[in-house]
This record gives sequence, C-alpha cells and structure tokens, in this order.
Amino acid sequence: MTISAGLPSPKPVSRKQVVVDGLDTSYLEGGEGKTVVLLHGGEFGAGAELGFERILEALAARYHVLAPDILGFGHSAKVVDFNDGRGLRIRHVAAWCRVLGIDSAHFVGNSMGAVMLLADQTSDHPLLPVRSLVAICGGGEIQQNEHMQALYDYDATMPAMRRIVEALFHDPSYPADGDFVRRRYESSTAPGAWEAVAAARFRRPDAPAQPAGAGTGRLVGDRPYERIAVPTLVVEGECDKLLPSGWAKQLADRVRDGTAAVIPQAGHCPQIEQPGAVSRLLLEFFENQCARARVTEQRK
Repeated sequence: MTISAGLPSPKPVSRKQVVVDGLDTSYLEGGEGKTVVLLHGGEFGAGAELGFERILEALAARYHVLAPDILGFGHSAKVVDFNDGRGLRIRHVAAWCRVLGIDSAHFVGNSMGAVMLLADQTSDHPLLPVRSLVAICGGGEIQQNEHMQALYDYDATMPAMRRIVEALFHDPSYPADGDFVRRRYESSTAPGAWEAVAAARFRRPDAPAQPAGAGTGRLVGDRPYERIAVPTLVVEGECDKLLPSGWAKQLADRVRDGTAAVIPQAGHCPQIEQPGAVSRLLLEFFENQCARARVTEQRK
C-alpha cells in the first residue's frame, strides 16, 4: 500500500464526558465529516490521549474523530467484569456509539482495542457499527518473553513502568524519557486504574493456562476471521517485541477484504513512534473506502 507524502493541517481536539448505562465515559473529539473511532491498548497506564495523541489532530483535519477511554482506563469508570471483561467493554463502546448517534464509522484499534474489534466482527452478532476496520498490533499470538512479563508483572512503580515502555517501543529514547514514563505511571496509578487493569489479569489457581503462541509456529489464533464482512487493514510494527514477525499478513490473508501493512522502525505502538507514517496510511485507507462506496452507490 502506497503512503502519500502530505498530511492535512492539524485541527483541535477536546475532551468530553457522557454517562453511558450509568457509567462515566470520557472521550476525545475533533473534526468533521465521516466518523473515525479510535480504541486504545490495554497496558497499565493506557488511555485515549496517551494512545493516539500524535495522530488525533491529523485525522481530525479530514474526519470526525472520536477516541473513548475504554472502561477501566483513563478518565472513564473503573469497572471490571470477571465473567466477560472483553464483552463488557465491547458492549459499552457499542452503547456509547448509540448515545452519540454513531450508526457507521471507520474503527481503528491498537493492541487491546484491535483485539476488541476483531472479536466483535468475528462474533455471531457483531455489536459495533464498523464501516471499515484497522487493527494495529492486535490479533497476533503474543510472545512469551520478558517483554510480555513486563506488561503483566506491574507493581505500580516507576521502574516497572519503564519496563512496560521498553516492551512497547522499539526506540530506546522512550524508556529513557522520564517525562513520558511518568505520564504513563501517573495514569496507571490514578484512583482505581491499577486495580481495574490488574483485575483483568487475575486467573484462579485451577484455571487452565492460556496457550502460548511462541514455539508453536502459529502467528495468529483460530478466530474465524473469514466472518469479517468489512474492509480490513492489519498493521504490524516491524520491530514489535510482543508479536511475531509476519502475523499481520497471515491474519489479513484470512479476511475476505483484508490488507496488511508493516510500519518500519516501530514497535507495538506505531501510531506513537511513527505518527506521520501511520496517519498517512490511515487517511489513504479511509479515502479508498470512501471512493469504493461512491462507486458502489453510482452503480445502483
């Protein structure tokens, strides 16, 4: 997929709050036009602002952009469902869309946000109003290594947050940036934040262990990706420490209308490390979908 050179002029983005099913839900909003919804990752300290701040304004120059703090993160309610945590979050995002009157949107997810989108769109009854789907570094089999352990063994200290940042990024300047690490640390230790994310990682002693992807030769799981009925772009970070090389193409090949792209010199959060490249990639993908929709409409 060719990435064009220019980016539009940035537009301001503001934070808003709404109550959805009795739960405080915070989100960022900016721009006009077709709607793009951004769903952030699930690491300790994650949220809409930290996850997407470097591409929000570029996207808002051409689209109506919305980025919620998913339940348990950021400024949204710190709520956990031990029976169906992912399902709760998907249902809550779907309800949030209804409250805001969103009946169709381009959806972009990073890491946990991407897995939420893939889980919803491969389910028997998808809930999210997805017009097209972009999965950034979410959907591959996570590798069982020290970087994965850093995401799980977080004790709410600055050194532990630095290890998380090291796991997420290819560029060593990120874990060396004290201000950046502290922002994530402070987000992870806001009231209820650590508890909400840690709770999702609890497993009772007699529960079966999750199957490991590393060493099995499997790059992606056995989710029925052929069910995905919308155009899908799967984005891999060339230097991702958490996912195996080549997983994006393997996943995209199982989607009826799937495309894969690799962002050079990027780890698990390419939209932060390489915001210009990711913004151009997303804008081109959205424009292609709009052009296809116009052609389809003209043929009717």
